[in-house]
Amino acid sequence: MKRKGRGEVIAFQGERGAFSEEAARQLLGANVAVLPCARFEDVFRSLKEKRASGAVVPIENTLAGSVHENYDHLQNFQLPIVAETSVRIVHNLIAPNSVRFSAIRRVFSHPVALNQCLNFFAENPQIERITFYDTAGSVKMMMEEALTDAASIASAVAADIYNARILRRSIEDDRQNFTRFFLLRRPEDADRYPAKSAADPAQWKTSLVFSLRNVPGSLFRALAAFALRDLSLTKIESRPFRGRPWEYLFYLDFLGRADSPSARNALGHLREMADDLRILGSYPKGA
Repeated sequence: MKRKGRGEVIAFQGERGAFSEEAARQLLGANVAVLPCARFEDVFRSLKEKRASGAVVPIENTLAGSVHENYDHLQNFQLPIVAETSVRIVHNLIAPNSVRFSAIRRVFSHPVALNQCLNFFAENPQIERITFYDTAGSVKMMMEEALTDAASIASAVAADIYNARILRRSIEDDRQNFTRFFLLRRPEDADRYPAKSAADPAQWKTSLVFSLRNVPGSLFRALAAFALRDLSLTKIESRPFRGRPWEYLFYLDFLGRADSPSARNALGHLREMADDLRILGSYPKGA
């Protein structure tokens, strides 16, 4: 097994300095090599087509909710989840070194980041919010174009990478702002992330997706398969089943390893009811 961060190329969506890069560093070390991608689909394809050895994707934010596109990609690309981590989202006001706060009339960032800093804009009505495709990408653009009346909202890492200056730190409205990220591998490389607490199933999570026949009580009976084995569910999400109008896929996380006796019994019970069931990954529970 390779050591963490050695010989790695980790794909993520966005420019260098994105919060996904912070997640990659948390999971695999500060020196991990990264492959920025324009779209989430490109991230999954980069891993599938072996241009990257792993991929880090956001799956949910405590304020904005789930990243639904990535749930769909998990189903379609069938790349196993091997680890998770959470990143505290700190939004910083970043500008070129020569720009003073009093000169700022425009702020660029991803729309989610802009909407998470509404108090800042209410206190500074002279500043216009302008959406950009990526938080770190807005810093890169601002520095390349040498804007003199603009700033960006992004991570401290982005300010460091693009040699910009942080004018205001932590301008987000809610400090309890976290994003959960998955680390993905190809199936043949799923054991490359060192497993921690392997002997304690309570320190693991399992993610799966399944579909059910549209009959009364089907979801209740499916969830009872876990309740009867005292398995704690940490998340359940429904997504439209493409090609089957008004039918749904259910994405579910529970605490425990898929190969533990209680989980095997629960999954066997669920398979008796589900039209389709796929384990997306068993992985150490993130902090």
